[in-house]
Amino acid sequence: MSTPISERKLANAIRVLSFDAVQKANSGHPGAPMGMADIAEVLWRKFLKHNPSNPNWHNRDRFVLSNGHGSMLIYSLLHLTGYDVSIDDLKSFRQLHSKTPGHPELGYTPGVETTTGPLGQGIANAVGFAIAEKTLAAQFNREGHNIIDHHTYAFLGDGCLMEGISHEVASLAGTLGLGKLVFFYDDNGISIDGEVEGWFTDDTEKRFESYGWQVLKVDGHDADAITKATEQAIAETSKPSLIICKTIIGVGSPNKQGKASSHGAPLGDDEIALTRDELAWKHAPFELADEIYEAWDAKAKGEALEKNWEADFEAYKKAYPELAAELLRRLEGELPTDFEQQAKEYIQQCQEQGEDVASRKASFNAINTFQPLLPELMGGSADLAGSNLTLFKDAKGIEKDADGNYIYYGVREFGMTAIANGIAIHGGFIPYVATFLMFMEYARNAVRMGALMKQRVIHVYTHDSIGLGEDGPTHQPVEQLTSLRTTPNLHTWRPCDTTESATAWAEALKAKNNPSALIFSRQNLPHQQRDSEQVANIAKGGYVLAKEKSELQAIIIATGSEVGLAMNAYNTLSEQGVGVRVVSMPCAEVFTAQDSDYRESVLPSNIRARVAVEAAHVDYWFKFVGLDGKVIGMTTYGESAPAGDLFKEFGITEEAVVEAVNSLV
Repeated sequence: MSTPISERKLANAIRVLSFDAVQKANSGHPGAPMGMADIAEVLWRKFLKHNPSNPNWHNRDRFVLSNGHGSMLIYSLLHLTGYDVSIDDLKSFRQLHSKTPGHPELGYTPGVETTTGPLGQGIANAVGFAIAEKTLAAQFNREGHNIIDHHTYAFLGDGCLMEGISHEVASLAGTLGLGKLVFFYDDNGISIDGEVEGWFTDDTEKRFESYGWQVLKVDGHDADAITKATEQAIAETSKPSLIICKTIIGVGSPNKQGKASSHGAPLGDDEIALTRDELAWKHAPFELADEIYEAWDAKAKGEALEKNWEADFEAYKKAYPELAAELLRRLEGELPTDFEQQAKEYIQQCQEQGEDVASRKASFNAINTFQPLLPELMGGSADLAGSNLTLFKDAKGIEKDADGNYIYYGVREFGMTAIANGIAIHGGFIPYVATFLMFMEYARNAVRMGALMKQRVIHVYTHDSIGLGEDGPTHQPVEQLTSLRTTPNLHTWRPCDTTESATAWAEALKAKNNPSALIFSRQNLPHQQRDSEQVANIAKGGYVLAKEKSELQAIIIATGSEVGLAMNAYNTLSEQGVGVRVVSMPCAEVFTAQDSDYRESVLPSNIRARVAVEAAHVDYWFKFVGLDGKVIGMTTYGESAPAGDLFKEFGITEEAVVEAVNSLV
């Protein structure tokens, strides 16, 4: 009988693969993978429920490496346990088009659950996973049928805890009692600049206890202690757990362990040779003994776990066929088959009713129409539901001991948005989150990450311009629309009335591979008349709202609240005999993606007299009007005054549009 391989030797396999790959790339972070290898060995070999043969098995545990700079840790784990991550993939670490990019990236590597680049957002995504698991289980599990039943584990470091988002999401996780959420904190006391005691002296234990977490402390290199702490964390079902693991960064490196020099640079060939001796590791770079692979291989166990779950799900399907079908639909991210038709009918109804309301109220009406059709729609607002108008009729708050479909996020814009990314990635829900457009700035990086990960998250931003009035320049967005519109893979909709608002919501709900930002006004907006073709063309992002009454000479492009202003200018200009059309462009990104024939039909290239009007920064619109065109908008911050006074003060008026058009024709 062969002698069992020690847990330390199995952990050392992670260490050597990690520092070898970093050395070959001449780039990366070897210290964290080396320091957390013992924790990873315990979690992945003893506790993690996953199937390397099917990384997308619905009931798998989720694992997040929030300190994603230590990415060779997860790549080594995926390789060792049997995922489709080969030794050649490890050798291609940080190279173009490899499965092993510098930070874990969703969609690049089988087994990577989320993109973790900016520190702290990984743990926010993990909180989203845990909320999704808990809520989905409450909605679909039945007595004797725990179809949704998995844990979320996250590794994090000092940097994650220094980022403010960690406070936002850990506080909410404790309040919600997410008992299947377990964090492992790599407490090594080192960051890039050196020993963190010079700038990070928080009492992390007391901090998390105050949030309502179970906090455990262990030696991060003692496998038995890590095992017992993990068992204790799993046993605590009423609150999340933080396991503080005291570790040595770069452990095993004789001259660099415990030092910042092992954090973000290769160890160097000489130090690697010494480290191999220290670890008693006899193999050449990227070579492992068969017995190491055999001890790590998780395929058979994972396939058995999934097979058992499939048998349970078959029993569930027989007992609850409608629930089972609905669960699968939602997990696959598919909308009900009749949704598109019902959405079209509602949009037409909005056009026929022709209400003059604020677009935030039009958004509220759309939510109340679509939510009963889509039980997967999970709402939330950063303490502004009464102003955002996001609390739909049958909203039920998610609480510690109750399921629901609405999250009261509190004043946590950044955490809210990153949590929503996690909810979307988990599956089973379409999350929307809301705040004032100005406070998008707090959430900006999480909005970007959702776009990068191609997640269907809907961002509702109200109070969209100087039109919000007396709150003044601190609350009046100017440059935010440009920031959103220039974000790749994000669709930014700024509708002008109820019909455009309903269309924006419908298109955002249908967009499986990108997030959407829906921008709504505080002030009432006039309804616009359209025929059926114009209503249908709203979904193309831009369309001719008002056709020229004589030979076309000029085009006015407008969005949102300024469409009404543009229409007033159109009437005046038409009376003057100017051949002018109005193009409403609620979503410039979608319009730009249309075929050239359609774009030409809306914005004929031979018409150079173009004026854009929007109560936001002017620079974005020169791409549509050209350098010879004119843009009516903002070039400064706003002021505190009633909305009507502000539009006059900053020259965003019908008279200004008429004058601009006449100056060009």
